Formats: sequence, structure tokens, C-alpha cells
Amino acid sequence: MATSRPRTTARDPEATKARIFDAAVTEFARYGIAGARIDRIAAEAQANKQLIYAYFGNKAELFTQVLGRRMVDLAAAVPVDPDDVEGWVDRLMDYHAAHPELLRLLYWEGIEYGTAELPDEAERQEHYARKVAALRDGQDRGVITDAIPAADLLFLLVALTNWATVVPQMSRILIGAGDDDRARLRASVKEAARRLFAR
Repeated sequence: MATSRPRTTARDPEATKARIFDAAVTEFARYGIAGARIDRIAAEAQANKQLIYAYFGNKAELFTQVLGRRMVDLAAAVPVDPDDVEGWVDRLMDYHAAHPELLRLLYWEGIEYGTAELPDEAERQEHYARKVAALRDGQDRGVITDAIPAADLLFLLVALTNWATVVPQMSRILIGAGDDDRARLRASVKEAARRLFAR
């Protein structure tokens, strides 16, 4: 009678990294940097805790990588479009509705770092500089106002489009929680953005 050998699975470092990354997104979005636990990330990812440190560094470094990659994903999915501000607002709001973890990560970062310099501040400035340049190009071409500096316009649009996702309880209390309420708010945000950007 033949004996069966236990099945061994080949190590797949990229799959392990992906599981760790996904587990870290969930953990940090739920608990922030201080409240997140590497043990929980490892358990959720079905990975050895030491692999997390080997692949991503300490907890703060892991958070920085998680948030940085999520921001790159957003930039690729929803590029700045000064020629279609209302469409850009729609796409941005849709993205954050589908991926609320990004705004939660940013919110936690703001709470925990406050006004202190971020570990990846220089890279983040480069990231936003490209978005600001796209708006400045729209200003130079005369499609959006140049009465407000491009960086300020970007900041104001981000605030307009993101606030309801960042503080959903305020949206529910002030606006309502029904589909009609959300549609009305979206229309109002688009109208406000249109007026803000209009020449």
C-alpha cells in the first residue's frame, strides 16, 4: 500500500506580500497607526510576523507604504481633469465610495502626525505637484479660473468631494442617508466645484 506524502506548497513571496498589504490596509483603516497590530495583520494574511518586517519594515514604514500605494492607485484611476471638472468630481466621489479606506488612512495619518513632517513628505509633494501642474495648465489655457492658485483649487476640490466620506455621520445628520439625499449632495458638490473653477 502506497503511503501518501504531505503536500507542500511552494513559497510565493509576491502572493504573501499582497496578502500582507491587503491585511494592512484593512487594519490601518480600522485602527490607525497606533492602534494597528502587526500580530493581527500577520494572522489575517496567514503570514509569519517576521516576514512583515522583512518585506515592509516596522509598523510606521508599513503604513507609509500602504498609504503611498493607495494614493498612486487613486492618481492612476482618477487623473486631474481641468477640462471636465464635474466629471472629475463624479469620478472622484465614485472612487472614494468604492475605496473608503484611502480617506480613512489619510484621516488617521492626520490625527497621528498632526503638523509634524511625514516620513515620505518629499515624495508626497512630488505626487501632488503633478496634479497641481495639470490644474495650472488648465489655468494657462483659460479653461478654469486663475483667480485662485492652482494648489489652493486642488485643496478646495479635495475638501468638497471627500468630506462626506470622511465624516459619514455628519452627512447623515445634515443631508440624510437615502439615495435621493446622496444624489442631491453630489449635485450640490458638482455645482459648487463648477462655480469654484469657473472663469
